[in-house]
Amino acid sequence: HLATSLPLPSERDHLRPRIDLIVFMIDIKSKYSLKNIEASLAHVDASFFLGKVCFLVTGVGRMNCCSVEMNAIWKLGEVYGSPVLFCELELEGIRVATAQRLLRMLQICAGHVPGVSALSFGSLMRNSADD
Repeated sequence: HLATSLPLPSERDHLRPRIDLIVFMIDIKSKYSLKNIEASLAHVDASFFLGKVCFLVTGVGRMNCCSVEMNAIWKLGEVYGSPVLFCELELEGIRVATAQRLLRMLQICAGHVPGVSALSFGSLMRNSADD
């Protein structure tokens, strides 16, 4: 399910499936996308930041068209304790690899991978980014 911003409309709450992972997409060419995410973060329950949120930054192949400061993106990941992934959607190989990575994250967050919790996986992602 996709949403352009949060909070989600409440009139369909009873029909909404369980949310296992929230991926915030930031278009590096648009300051508006970062501002929208910053406003939306206030509507996410704190428990989701225990391994069930990540930030996906798109448009990284065109850093010369960058409107968003990389420090602001890294700070989001740091403040919310959530991994930051980078992707160039126009390159099929990278797009497929990113989709597979997100799918694996979703499987873990949904509890479909025995022995790995969303919390431990999120911790591993952050530790590997520090190395």
